Amino acid sequence: MKTIRIQLETLTCPSCINKIEGVLNKQTGVDEAKVMFNSSKVKITYNEEETNLKELSEIIEKLGYPVLS
Repeated sequence: MKTIRIQLETLTCPSCINKIEGVLNKQTGVDEAKVMFNSSKVKITYNEEETNLKELSEIIEKLGYPVLS
């Protein structure tokens, strides 16, 4: 398992947390996704053999939340 933190451009409301966590936690290979509203970061623990940072970032961006490099 690997744990990463992804910095988002911004989160505007607490319901964003549920949306992001809900989708990520259903992805194959994701053990846990936790959004930190105050810092606009997403902490994800995942299996590197089943998914990767690029795929997870793309999922977040498709939800409408820009990921900062």
